[in-house]
Amino acid sequence: MLYYWFFDTANTNGFAKLVEKAIAWLIVVSVFSIVLEHIPEVQALYLGELHVFDIIAVGIFTVEYLFRWFTAPNNPDYANFKYPRLRHLVGIYAVVDLVAIAPFYIALFMTVDVELLRVLRLFRLFRMFKFSRLLIPAVGEFLELNKNNTFRQKIYSLLEPTDQSGKLQIYFDNFIVFWVAVSIICVLIESVNSVHQIFYLLFQWVDVVTFTIFTIEYLARLYVAPENPAFNQFKWKRLGYAKSNQALIDLVTILPFILEAIITYQVDLRFLRVFRLMRLLKLTRYSSATQTLGGVLKREKPIILSAMFVLFLLILLTASLGYLLEHDAQPDVFTNIPQSIYWAMTTLSSVGYGDMTPVTPLGRMMTSVVALIGVGIFAIPAGVLASAFTDQLQQDREALKRKVAKIFATGTLNQESLLEINKEAERLHISTSSRQRIMDEAEREYKESQAGKAQFSGLIINVLDHPEYASQQFQTLIDQLLFLITASEAQNLQFDLSKQYGSDSDELKIFNLLSPQSID
Repeated sequence: MLYYWFFDTANTNGFAKLVEKAIAWLIVVSVFSIVLEHIPEVQALYLGELHVFDIIAVGIFTVEYLFRWFTAPNNPDYANFKYPRLRHLVGIYAVVDLVAIAPFYIALFMTVDVELLRVLRLFRLFRMFKFSRLLIPAVGEFLELNKNNTFRQKIYSLLEPTDQSGKLQIYFDNFIVFWVAVSIICVLIESVNSVHQIFYLLFQWVDVVTFTIFTIEYLARLYVAPENPAFNQFKWKRLGYAKSNQALIDLVTILPFILEAIITYQVDLRFLRVFRLMRLLKLTRYSSATQTLGGVLKREKPIILSAMFVLFLLILLTASLGYLLEHDAQPDVFTNIPQSIYWAMTTLSSVGYGDMTPVTPLGRMMTSVVALIGVGIFAIPAGVLASAFTDQLQQDREALKRKVAKIFATGTLNQESLLEINKEAERLHISTSSRQRIMDEAEREYKESQAGKAQFSGLIINVLDHPEYASQQFQTLIDQLLFLITASEAQNLQFDLSKQYGSDSDELKIFNLLSPQSID
């Protein structure tokens, strides 16, 4: 029962995925705390807190180790062995789990000298190998899916989601996102001088590691560009990729490090360090929300441009009037119209910093009117974007619903199709409850449509047993045909029927029988 609820990833009702995520985050945080322990300033201030956290982490890892050992008979990997728990203990995953906690217990129950204690503390970094429980199966799956592919196709499947990607591609994306987040956090906090002095060396190492990772990723994406269908229209596919927005973003994220290394003479390089914040844009590749927003902006471009044009005209008009009304009273403030544009923008946006304020009665009256107008003007593009974004999300959900309905219609609802639905739902940021509701609605509509077809089919088949139904249906069809003939031009309809079906067709004969001339 423990294995079924906490370690069986195939059980969608259990907590296996939550346990995996929690353990993964605990590994990351515990490794980070070990790194902090070796910084003298942090060690002097927070050694007690770090030690308490280490005890908690080891306790959780120990409980996990014991639970996995206890539930080994229920694990399909060991269930067929005579002694499943013993087989589990000598398995690679159990050995890694043991190595992750062993240094703590060795130092706790044995007398060790200072050098051995230092080695044992460093050995705690082996906790990172606990990720092997996720990576080894993912690598095996990836190799199996790509056994017939070339090396370049394998790299492409690793970088981009394809039918041959598997879970390894998701882990790779998470790996890149993690290092983007780490690098951004470091850029932000190293601007604090006191923090920068303490973690100077750590920041340098993080910068080197992130530069290496992002450079390898950029070169790999450049290498596999010919495999990407998005660049098939280019003769030189790698050049086409190099000119794409995502490639330029990837290039910008590594340029600051290169320029800092090249520029050796004394100049202020702070602007280059701040420029590393452009790495945030790398996250647009991994977020469907930004892709959806890009599609919305492209679709609503005419409306947004129209609203921006009206806003631009209003800013110029307001600035010109402000200059005319206030220049004589405040020649040093409203110096010219370009200077007044700044005041017009702050007034229309209802920000009003107060550094430029009208003093004449007409100027203040105009400012009040403009501020009220600005509330509505700035709301137009915001409302358009919000409405279009919501509409796009609804379209995406309807598309997912149609895909689910198609799966029900083809009768291929299996584990593979469920994984496809879950993947699409995750891409659209649809919650588990919403995804289940979409599947239930699609299944209900499919059953209703099938029931309707069956009922209609049954009515036609049993028409001899129920002639009154046939008579009613016949009368309804006659009424509809008469309505069509009466509502349309009879001559035009007759000509179209003759042209489409022929002069001797049954359709034209029925028309001649039902036309007003024939009835009369």
